[in-house]
Formats: sequence, structure tokens, C-alpha cells
Amino acid sequence: MEQEEYAKEEINWNYVEFVDNQDVLDLIEKKPGGIIALLDEACMFPKSTHETFAQKLYQKFKDHKRFIKPKLTRSDFTIAHYAGEVQYQSDQFLDKNKYYVVAEHQDLLSASKCSFIAGLFPPLSEESAKSSKFSSICSRFKIQLQQLMDILNSTEPHYIRCVKPNNLLKPATFDNINVIQQLRSGGVLEVIRIKCAGYPAHRTFSEFLIRFGILAPEILKGKYEEKVACKWILEKMELKGYLMGKTKLFLRAEQMAELDAKKARLLRNSARVIQRQIRTYTTRKDYIILRKSSIHIQSHWRGKLARELYKYKRKEVAAVKIQKNLRRQLARRAYTGIRISALVVQTGFRAMAARKDFRFREQTKAATIIQACWRCQRVVSYYKKLKKASVISQSRWRGRMVKNSEAATIIQAYWRRYRAVSYYKKLKKASAISQCTWRRRTAGKDHSNVKMAIRETGSDGEENYKLEKQVEELRCFLPSEKHPKMDLEEAKAQEIDMSRFSLQTSPNKVDKTNALPLEEHDAVLRTIAVHPAVIEISTPISDTEKVENLNAEVKKLKALLLSEKQRADNFERTYAEVCKLSEKRRKKLEETERRVYQLQASLNKMLYSMSDQFAELKMILYASSNSNSTSVPIKTDVQTDVASDNSDASSSDSDFTFPAPALNAVDFSSPEP
Repeated sequence: MEQEEYAKEEINWNYVEFVDNQDVLDLIEKKPGGIIALLDEACMFPKSTHETFAQKLYQKFKDHKRFIKPKLTRSDFTIAHYAGEVQYQSDQFLDKNKYYVVAEHQDLLSASKCSFIAGLFPPLSEESAKSSKFSSICSRFKIQLQQLMDILNSTEPHYIRCVKPNNLLKPATFDNINVIQQLRSGGVLEVIRIKCAGYPAHRTFSEFLIRFGILAPEILKGKYEEKVACKWILEKMELKGYLMGKTKLFLRAEQMAELDAKKARLLRNSARVIQRQIRTYTTRKDYIILRKSSIHIQSHWRGKLARELYKYKRKEVAAVKIQKNLRRQLARRAYTGIRISALVVQTGFRAMAARKDFRFREQTKAATIIQACWRCQRVVSYYKKLKKASVISQSRWRGRMVKNSEAATIIQAYWRRYRAVSYYKKLKKASAISQCTWRRRTAGKDHSNVKMAIRETGSDGEENYKLEKQVEELRCFLPSEKHPKMDLEEAKAQEIDMSRFSLQTSPNKVDKTNALPLEEHDAVLRTIAVHPAVIEISTPISDTEKVENLNAEVKKLKALLLSEKQRADNFERTYAEVCKLSEKRRKKLEETERRVYQLQASLNKMLYSMSDQFAELKMILYASSNSNSTSVPIKTDVQTDVASDNSDASSSDSDFTFPAPALNAVDFSSPEP
């Protein structure tokens, strides 16, 4: 049927041969030479026996490939069916084939009111009754089988193949040979072979478009023929090996599964997009409703709160006004009462104080005159003593000022000298470092140029001369590199000594300058204590001016004393700053020594590399001389030369080693106070 459909659709198909039961069916039921026909013919003759029937079969089908004659029996025969060979015994074939039912009995049973009995004996048609007077079981079975085939052909049956895993009907037991035999005898393997060789999935163009048109929606939008649209869909899906007939499309089994998988994937993705859009729409709709509701509720609630706040504010303002008026009235009433009482008390006290003052003045007028004379005499004597003490203090102060000015001049001179020396040393150190850096760069450039020249030209004499010249320059440059370090050490020692000297001299001077103002201040205080101040003085104008001058001088002396104390504090701060500065310079010196050590290490590395390059150059020259030489004595001379060159190189290597700078513990010690 499958191959007939291929031929009907006119597709390019090679016919697949398969094994069926048609020759067996022809052997059994074909007229007029089939087994059933011969059996009916034998039943018509009353003298026929099963032996004569068997002999007739032997003679008729002796050359048939499906018919086999057993060797040991005379009445049996074997038919090679599709499932296997079956041996039949012809005994009682004739008796069982004869139909002995009487026609009246047939009519009686078919007219029965029981449907089951009436169905077992259906009435015969008039044509069959007239066509043949003889009726056999085989002929009736053939008619019934033909009717069954007609019914099956009018329907679309779906067969179920039941396969027994084993003949013992036990669980968990699988007989491979038996199962394969059942599949082969049932034709399942043959059908599978035909299906695999053909195109099991075939759909009409309209069915294919309805089922898989979603894979190419742009093709469905266009007005194309069904066949062209199907072809474009398959090309878009990149499928090959399909066939297109007149009305149907033939696909392989895996192609149909692939299309179904792509369709399911597309539908799944589309469903996700639709679900996402629907969820977004519903969520947004709910959010908008919730937002509007919340805004409405908030507006109502804020209005209510505002109204309540307004009422509260009005009540508060009214209460404040009432309290203010009441408190003002009470305070005014209390104030007026207190004011009247205070006025009465004040008038009484003032009158009493005035009377008392009047009586006191009358009693103390004479005593006041006596006190005035005595106080005048005491102030004059106090003025004379104060004048004498001020003259003494001024003389001492002027002498101390002269000494302080000389000490300040000496300190300034030391400081300027120290600053100039340190600035000079910094410049010298910077110039030495810059010269070292520049010479190192020029040496590196010359070295690279020499190396390139050796590689390019292969010349040796002139390059050796240049390299030796550079080595001599570096040797001469080493002492100049050592001088900055020695200068820095000397400058550091001078700086430490000078700071120590200045700090030792400055405290003594400060103590001396502080001692004089303190002694004078004590003398002044003692004189002031002996002669206390007078509260009420009625002296001539000249004495008061002298006293004011003395007071002014005392104030000046106090100011000078404070200034001297400030100067002493300044000296102490200067000493602390000098200590910090010396510590910073010590750290800078350590950093400088570390850099000098690094420069020396880099210079040593450069000289080591240059010595290695000298050795390589000499080896190259030795190899070139060996290649050019032809006699043995010359080879020995070259070897001795190479040995001497190696010794020279080793000596030069030893000459170019620089020891690391020794860091003494004295250099890192902080200056003593």
C-alpha cells in the first residue's frame, strides 16, 4: 500500500521487494487448482478417500515450492507458510468438509426468535443456493472470510501486535530468539524495513501548511500556492531529503519529529512572550488602580490632618492670648504693689543714711586732716626709695641688653655660616649625582653602540680601543664618586658640633638674662611691700607726676621681664627645631648613602656585564682567528693568547668591583642636647 501510494503520487521511488503470503494463498484457495478446490471436488465423489486425495495433491503440487511431501507417511502433506512449515494430516478431511445441515433445519433455526441462534444460522442467498447444489464447509468458510475482508477494507483498522517475551509466561524472562521469530512471522520487521526505506510521514499540502505554517508566518501572509509555500517552509527549516508528490509531501520520520520540536519551541517561546505581556498588563493595571486609590486616600487623609491642625492652632493661639492678658494683669498688679513698698523703704533708708553720714563727717573732719599730713610724708619717702631702685634696675637692664645683642650677633653669624655651608654641600652633592647619572647614560649608550658595531661590521681593533678607553674613564670617575660621600660626612659632623655648641651657649645666656630681671623684680616688690599704696592722697601735683612716672617704669620693667621670658621660650623652641632639623638631615644623609650604594651596585653590574662582553668579544676573535689559521703552531699561540686575554679579563673584573659604603653607627646618632 505504501509503494502504491508512492506510485500514485508519481514520485521518484525505487520499488522495494518484500515477502508476503500470496503464493501460499494461491496454493490453498486458488481456483481451479487450489487445495480447497481439490478437496471440494473429492467430496463430490462418493468413492474418494483421504489417500486418493493425498495422492492427487502429491501429483498436482510436486513442483510447488510451498508444498512438501513427507517421506514417512502417505496421507500427510506439509505447507511452508510465512511463519514456518506446518504438517497437515489428510485423515477425515473429506468427512469434516461435507456440510450435512438440512435446508429445512437451516430455515427453522434462522427463523428463531433468539437473536443469538438466528445469527449463527443466517439465511442463504438465492443466488448461492441456485448456483451450486453441493455445499461444503470450506466454501462457506471462504464466503464468510470474503465478507470479513470486505468489512475490513471498508474501514481503517489499526492492528496491535502482541509479542510474548517467553513461552513459559514467566515474568522477568525474555527469549530473544522467540521474540525475533514472532516479529518476523508477524511481518513487523519487514514493515519496519519498508518504512525505513521509504517516507513514513506523508501529509497533504494543506495539512502541512495548517500544522507547520506557524514556522514561517511571512509565507502565509503572501498569496502563494500550497506546494510552493510548503517548499519555502522546508527550505527555511533547512531540511533535505524530502519528496513532493502531486497532492502530498513525503518526509522522513526524524524530519517530522524535528519540525514538531521546532514548532513546539516556537509555541513555547510565543506563549512565554504572551504570558509576559499579559502579566505586565495585569500588573500595570493593578498598580495604576492601587496608585490612584492610594493617592485618593492620601489626599483625604492629608486634608483631614490639615483641618485638625488648623483647629488645634486656632485653639492654641486663643489660649496664648488669654494667658498673656491674664499674666500681664497679674504682673502689673504685683509690680505696682512692690514698687510702692520699695519707694517707702528706700525713702526711709536714704533718710537714715543721710543722717548717719552727716554725723560721721562732723566727727572725722579733724582726723582726716591729720591723716592727710601723715600720708603725704609717707608717699614722699616711698617715692625716693622707688626712684633709687628704678635707677639701679635701669642700669642693670642696659648692661644686659648690650650682652644680649652681642650673643645674638654671634648666633646669627654661626647660623648664616651653617646655612651657606649646607647650601653649598647640597649643590655639590646634586652636581655629583647629576654628573654620575649623565656619565652612566653616556657609558650605556657607548656600550650599546659598540655592541651594535661589533655585530654589524665584525671589526675588533677600534672597538677594543673604545671599550678600554671607557673602562679607564670609569676608573678615573670612581674617586670623584667617593669625594661627595666624604664631604657629606664632614658637613654632617660640622653641623652636629655647631648645633651642640649653640645649644650649650644659649641656655646659659638665657639663664643670665632671666636672672637679672627676676632679682630687680623682687627688689621692687619688696620696696612696694614695705611702703603700701595710699587710697586717698591729697599731695601737690609734682609728687603725683613722679609717682605716675615710677609706676610707668615699673610697668616697663614688668614688660621687659615678660619679653625676656618669651625670648627664653623662643630659644627653647629654636633648640627643639634645630634638633628636628638635624634629625631630618640625618635621615636625608642616610637616604643619600642608600642611593650612592644603589648607584655603586648598578655600576658594578654594568662593569660585570662589560667584562662578560669583553670575554665574548675575545672568544669571537679567537674563533675567527682559528677559522683563518691553517698551521698547528699558530693554533697554540692563539690558545696562549686566549689564556692571557682571559687572565686580563679576570683582572679587569677584579679591578671593577666596588665595595658597598660602610654605614657607621655615629652617622645615625641624634645630636646631643
